Amino acid sequence: MAWSSVSEPRHGSASGDGGVRTRRLAIEAIERVEKDGAFANLVLPSVLDDSGLEERDRALVTELVYGSTRMKRALDYLVDRFIDRDDIDSRVRAALRIGAYQIEFLRIPAHAAVDATVGATPKRGRGFVNAVLRKAATASSAPTAWPSIGIELSYPDWIVERMEHDLGDRALPVLRAMNKASQVHIRADGYRQDVSSQEVAGLVKPTGLIYDLCAAPGGKATFIDGASKGAATVIGSDLHAHRAGLVRTAARETGSRVHALVADGTSPPFRPGSADAVLVDAPCSGLGSLRRRADARWRIQPDDVSTLANLQFALVASAAALAKPGGQVVFSVCTLTASESVDIDERIAIELPELVPQSLPAPWEQWGRGGRLLPDTFAGDGMAAFSYRRK
Repeated sequence: MAWSSVSEPRHGSASGDGGVRTRRLAIEAIERVEKDGAFANLVLPSVLDDSGLEERDRALVTELVYGSTRMKRALDYLVDRFIDRDDIDSRVRAALRIGAYQIEFLRIPAHAAVDATVGATPKRGRGFVNAVLRKAATASSAPTAWPSIGIELSYPDWIVERMEHDLGDRALPVLRAMNKASQVHIRADGYRQDVSSQEVAGLVKPTGLIYDLCAAPGGKATFIDGASKGAATVIGSDLHAHRAGLVRTAARETGSRVHALVADGTSPPFRPGSADAVLVDAPCSGLGSLRRRADARWRIQPDDVSTLANLQFALVASAAALAKPGGQVVFSVCTLTASESVDIDERIAIELPELVPQSLPAPWEQWGRGGRLLPDTFAGDGMAAFSYRRK
């Protein structure tokens, strides 16, 4: 492999001023996510808004930030083989990750990827980044011998183990699918909403009085209101004022008539037996939404899964009390774990026998008494849902 000098990036090429600037912005964003604990989906717009970059370059920055954040465990393995020190600062580490991501996953020509990344690195780290990325690029010409699935697919080991336990043979296809960039789905009213969330909202019969007990940011409540064509009154509540505000914003932007208020879903200020339908899109670990949330796999902890079960059941129990006889309760979670879905339903079967399960239509795959959407076969988040009729 022939290499040019990387002390000064070449102008007029992928590693010229534009190429260096895109990498510099990506490094800045990744450092903020990693060092400051910021969320990638919030950092990236602030980085791009004042960048003045053309759309093509903005798309590259987006891919570098999300891809390098998502795949950071694999990327660290690819470069750490050539590092014999542990005093690497956060900006240099970010540069190494985006360099390795371009070489290994984007297949950008190695000389261009290395030149531009080195040019975007602070001067004190350029020689180091240059040397490591050159070695990583040379190694990339042969298949990588990954030491584990967790490193190859860039997940914490506990997530791999949990998925293998709960999904069996579907685990690896699902984990691979969630490493691909998510699609942007825009409804007819202009609202951006993952297609799996739309499928959940579509399970709710859009007539009469409907409560959405965990409504923020408002996508499902406004979907139901739109589907009702005036035949339903939808009230969306959430525990915190700023989250209820998100529901109001969604209603305003979509022209929806959804009413939003601050309320605890486990003890809402609604009359028992008053609702034709109640939706509980419960707080969960979010392990089904890792395709959209690049940094979530590094934030979620094993305890998050186990500690949410009681809250999820309490919300369903509250919904059951609100539904009138013959009314509907829909329970959903954007996760793939059994403990947050079918295990909750098993408890419902014992402690809330008044809730009779109803079969779910396609594209839902049957899972226990409910259904699931898995990212390896469906173009949205992983999701589990259960629909009940109250006796």
